[in-house]
Amino acid sequence: MARLLTPSRILIALSGAAALVAGGMAVSQIEPGDRGVAPIDSTSSYEIGGVTVDVSGKDADAARTGGWREAQRKGWRMLYARVHNVPFAAAPRLPDSTLDSIVAGIVVEDEQISARRYIGRLGVLFDRGRAGALLGVGGQVRRSAPMLTIPVMWSGGAAQSFELRTQWQQAWARFRTGGSLIDYVRPVGTGADPLLMNMAQARRPGRAWWRMLLDQYGASDVLVPEVSIKRSYPGGPVLATFTARHGPDGTVIERFVLRAETSAAIPRLLDEGVRRIDMAYADALRSGGLYPDAMLVEDPVPIDPLDLAGADPDAAVVAPGDVASSSFSLDVDTPDAAALARAEQAIRAIPGVRSLSTPSLALGGVSVIRVLFQGDAAALSIALRARGIRAEETGDNRFRLRPPAATAPPAAAPAETVPEPGTPA
Repeated sequence: MARLLTPSRILIALSGAAALVAGGMAVSQIEPGDRGVAPIDSTSSYEIGGVTVDVSGKDADAARTGGWREAQRKGWRMLYARVHNVPFAAAPRLPDSTLDSIVAGIVVEDEQISARRYIGRLGVLFDRGRAGALLGVGGQVRRSAPMLTIPVMWSGGAAQSFELRTQWQQAWARFRTGGSLIDYVRPVGTGADPLLMNMAQARRPGRAWWRMLLDQYGASDVLVPEVSIKRSYPGGPVLATFTARHGPDGTVIERFVLRAETSAAIPRLLDEGVRRIDMAYADALRSGGLYPDAMLVEDPVPIDPLDLAGADPDAAVVAPGDVASSSFSLDVDTPDAAALARAEQAIRAIPGVRSLSTPSLALGGVSVIRVLFQGDAAALSIALRARGIRAEETGDNRFRLRPPAATAPPAAAPAETVPEPGTPA
């Protein structure tokens, strides 16, 4: 027997249908099919890209082999110069037999081969363990603090980060960070990433939310590399404006413009932009420009002198009646190991310093030296100035030991044209 639907039953049925539709929409909105790019794992190798070679030989194979060997020689000197922050001309040379033992692979970015000539733009991968011993870093390079990286791409007047799989995110996923001075934390873009790290978050000034986000991703600071793509017409020339931003306030580290003749060259254009932005961040790190916002870092936990005494043989316990000792954090520029040793020696010689340790070492960046000082912050500041050390108080029991004034970052250069694939580099 058929049942008549009363108005109330009709309302319940419509509500159930609406709930099912809404549930289906919710499922489709979090579907990961068009999101997420897993970054390349480059922890086992150093990479040097953009090595240009032009070699002739008796035949095509000999020319190509000679080109790859020349890339190994140049790549090693470029890696050494980058790690030790010295000019390319000052980097030592290695014999081909040694280079063959430490090179893990050759990445062909672009090449042209003729009967007796090889022109290429190559990347060289060096085994981290073997090359690290020759570099004098034991296979590891001290880098910056972990930096949460949110790539933002402007195209067609709209900005996207992890909402969809963009070419800019893919370029950052392709970038091998093993040889970089910056410790990039690159989210995959799945799960809750599109909701937590979108364009609105990249422009959010509130430190409380940023602190929660950084803690969740295991980072200490944030980097927002941006690119704005402008196409003259479909398939035609492309003009890309790159901006390297740092921190919750979006401080501009560098801005530059690159140009490609066709839309087919956009991936290579973006790869070059990533490389240039990484160089800008590395230069800012060396000059102290990537110093984290004090409001993003939790206040240091007071250290018990007994703990310091157990960890450091030079530590001393303050006896009753003596001036109270306090723990201070000193941020020091350490371009190399010698600079760190000089800083520790100068600070240890200050009267009133009971103990000294280096909990955060960043060769090529800013290291943190923690001292137990018998006195307050004002007394420590006076003692530092007496030793000729220029110090600025940046927070509770924290000082920044400033290097000589750094020069301002260079202005944006005119647009450079990225060659199309197949043309000589």
